[in-house]
Amino acid sequence: MSKYKTAASDRVPIVQKAAFGAGHLVNNLLPGALGIFMFFLLTAFGMDPFLAGILGGLPRLFDAVTDPIMGFISDNTRSRFGRRRPYIFAGAILSGVLFAILWQLDENNSQVFNFWYFLIVSLIYLIGNTIFSTPLIGLGYEMTSDYNERTRLMAFSQIVGQVAWMIVPWFWVLIADPDLFESQAVGVRQLSIIVGAICVVLGILPAIFCKGIDASHMGNRKELSFRSLFSNLKDLFQGIIEVSKNKPFVKLCGATFLVFNGFQMVASFSFFIIVFYMFKGDYGLAGNWPAWFSTISAVVTAFMVIPIITWMANKVGKRKAFIISTAISIVGYGLKWWGFNPANPWLIFMPIPLMAFGIGGLFTLMMSMTADVCDLDELNNGMPRKEGTFGAIYWWMVKLGQGLALVLGGLVLKMVGFDQTLAQQTAETMTNLRIADIAIPAFTAGLAIWVMWTYSLTEDRAREIKAELESRRGKL
Repeated sequence: MSKYKTAASDRVPIVQKAAFGAGHLVNNLLPGALGIFMFFLLTAFGMDPFLAGILGGLPRLFDAVTDPIMGFISDNTRSRFGRRRPYIFAGAILSGVLFAILWQLDENNSQVFNFWYFLIVSLIYLIGNTIFSTPLIGLGYEMTSDYNERTRLMAFSQIVGQVAWMIVPWFWVLIADPDLFESQAVGVRQLSIIVGAICVVLGILPAIFCKGIDASHMGNRKELSFRSLFSNLKDLFQGIIEVSKNKPFVKLCGATFLVFNGFQMVASFSFFIIVFYMFKGDYGLAGNWPAWFSTISAVVTAFMVIPIITWMANKVGKRKAFIISTAISIVGYGLKWWGFNPANPWLIFMPIPLMAFGIGGLFTLMMSMTADVCDLDELNNGMPRKEGTFGAIYWWMVKLGQGLALVLGGLVLKMVGFDQTLAQQTAETMTNLRIADIAIPAFTAGLAIWVMWTYSLTEDRAREIKAELESRRGKL
C-alpha cells in the first residue's frame, strides 16, 4: 500500500471528474460507433471488404500526423480560458456534426463515389476530432500533480468511458431491425445524427467545468502565427525528439501499441465466430448474443476490473499492476477456445472477467503513467510543459495501432478463407479464425509485459520529481 496520502489541494472535485469522464465517453463513443458503422459499409452500401479496410486504415494514419501538431498548438496557446478548453469546446461541436455528415451516404451511388466521399469527409472529420481529443487528453494530465490521484482520475474517466461500449454493441441490433428502419442504410444515416448530437452535448462539458494548470505565468511558450510557422515546425520536431528520448514514455507507447493493436485486430472476430461458428451463419439464431457479449464486457470492465486495477496500482505500483492485469488477460484469451461453444452459448461470458483486465488496465494505468512522465520531461527539458505533445504522441501510437489493426484484421480474414458472401463458412476457416482470435492478442500482450518489465518511474521517484519541480517553480 502506498505510504503517501494525497493532499486535499491535489484532489480533483467530483464535478470535474464527471465532466472529464463525459469527454472520455465521447472519445469512446465516436470510434466505437465508427467501428460498428464500418461493418455496414459492406452490407448496407456494398463496399468491397478490401476498400472498406483502406477506408478504416488510411484516415487514421492521417489522424496520427495531425495529433502532434494539435498537441504543440495546445501546449503553446495563450488564452484567458486556458491552453486546452477553447479547443475542446470547438472540437466537440466539429466532431459531432462532421460524424453525422460522414455517414450520409447513399446506397444508390456508385462504389467509387462512396469510397471517395467517405475518404475525404473522414479526413475532415478526423481533423475536428483531433481538435477535441488531443487537448482533452492533455488537460487530464495536468488536472492533478499527485501520483495516486492521477490513477483515480483516469480510472473514473475510463469507467464513464466504458458506458459507450455498453451502448455501442446495440447499434448492430438497432440498425438491422426492419421495424425501426426501412433499411440498414437508413438506420446508419439516422443513428449517426443521434450519435453526433450526443457527442456535441457531452463533449463541451470538460471545456466548461474542468480546470488545468494555471499557465498564465508559464514561460518559453512559442508564438503561434503564420509568420512563425516554419520556426514552429522546427520547435515541434524538437519537442517530438525530446519526447522520443524519454525512455519511460517510449516503453508506455510500445506496450500500448502492442496490447491495443492485438486487441483491435481481432475485435470483430468475436462477432463472426458467434454468428458463423456457434450459430452456423444464422443471424436470426445469433440474435443479440454478439451485442450482449460486448455489453457485458464493458460492464465488467467498468464496475469490476477498473476498480480492482486502481486498488492494485495503489498497493503494488502502476508497473506491477499493468504486468499482473495483462497476464490475467492472456489467460482470458485462452479461455475463449472453450467459451465459444455451440452447445452452450452462455459460456461466451466465461472468459470476459479475465479478458477485461487487458484493455481495462491498459488505459487506466498508461494514461496515469504518462502524466508522471510529463513531470520527468519538465525536470529534464524545462518549460513549457508538454502534456499536449505527450498526449498526442501517445494517442498517435494508439491510432497507428488501430489503423494497422483494421487493415491487418481484414487481411487475416482473407488469409483464413473467410468469405462474406457465404451464409456458412468452412470448418477449416472457422478453426483458423478461432486460433487467430486467441493467439494474436495473447502474443502481443506477452510482448507488452516484456517491454514494461524494466519500466523505472516508481512512485518514490515520481514524488521526488514533483518535489523538485515545486521547489524550482512553485505550484502551478
